[in-house]
Amino acid sequence: MQSKWRVGSLFGIPLFVDSSWFLILLLVTFLYGSNPNWQTAWGSGGAWLAGFVLALLLFVSVLLHELGHSLAALSQGISVNSITLFLFGGIASIDKESKTPGAAFQVAIAGPLVSLGIYLTLSLLLATGTVAEVPYAILYNIAQTNLVLALFNLIPGLPLDGGQVLKAAVWKITGKRVQGVRWAARSGLLLGWSAIVLGVVAYLSSQRLDLLWIALLGWFAVRNANAYNRVTDLQEALSSLKAEDAAVRDFRVLDARMSLRQFADDYGLVSSVMNDGSASAERPTAYFAASDGRYRGEVALRDLQTIERSTWESRDLHSIARPLTEIPTVKESDPLTTVIESLEAQQLGHITVLTPADAVAGTIDRGDIVRALAQKMNLPVSEALIERIKASGAYPSELQLAAIAKAATE
Repeated sequence: MQSKWRVGSLFGIPLFVDSSWFLILLLVTFLYGSNPNWQTAWGSGGAWLAGFVLALLLFVSVLLHELGHSLAALSQGISVNSITLFLFGGIASIDKESKTPGAAFQVAIAGPLVSLGIYLTLSLLLATGTVAEVPYAILYNIAQTNLVLALFNLIPGLPLDGGQVLKAAVWKITGKRVQGVRWAARSGLLLGWSAIVLGVVAYLSSQRLDLLWIALLGWFAVRNANAYNRVTDLQEALSSLKAEDAAVRDFRVLDARMSLRQFADDYGLVSSVMNDGSASAERPTAYFAASDGRYRGEVALRDLQTIERSTWESRDLHSIARPLTEIPTVKESDPLTTVIESLEAQQLGHITVLTPADAVAGTIDRGDIVRALAQKMNLPVSEALIERIKASGAYPSELQLAAIAKAATE
């Protein structure tokens, strides 16, 4: 079932509404449309229509709030993937972190400033006394909601904007972005659990269901603060690992003078993937040709398949080997984040790791990266999962290492 729908775009940013948005739209319409004062003053139909218009304008306010963040990011050359409206408001999916704490502060504060600007603009308009009764009631509520939206989002805890501001401040003071995330996430956890306790106690005291919304917001804050902590843990672990930590000797070095016929007979027909989809242990990741104590290059079966078979007896591996200078490689000392980015940018199944003397030290694929990361973080990851990652050439959906590595190197 589709979870969100695209409804247009602004400034080239795709706009989506999550399925949960319809629930809150109906709830807000009901809460305002069933207001006894509105029902008496404008009739049942007028009250419900006003409630629906107000609900839509509330989400326009949320959209403008997120657009504030997005435009600030775009001004820094950062791409914005989308803006999505959902149960708890909205979220702008920004491609990467700002490069400095000052720039990060600008992106974080832009949303609350937009909401505060809407509040001040509407308040000045209403103060003129020229607005009719029904529009006045709607705009008054929109103005007050934007004030609450601005102030609420400035609470200093992730995932709120105030948490991003706190992160930028700690980042500026300590010079370490990770420290900023840690402090802001801890603050978010404290505030989130406080909201959960407060909401539950308030509900038990008064039996008012609307007070459970406080607990629900707290749960959302705790969930997202924990997510920030997990991502930061991954970034720290990745930043501490080098290519040599993930490299495996899953390759064979063959005599460069071996004929293509012998190579095909000995290795070319061995399947790289078993029938059940797991990688075969019979065929290594890569083959390298060497002679006279020197590597002549990498040999790929796809290159062999382009050579006329009648010439296989007379041609040797050296003739089709790609020199190490012409294939994607990394050094043993390169950060693992560099390896991840190289694999993704060039859409490689594996990459060759070289020693300082430019000899082949090993190869790395996505499964090797996950294994090294799991060992670093003492996480239980089965070899069956590693083999599935190797066979599919993709990370698990819940482990977005490409994006995490990109953020860690910004």
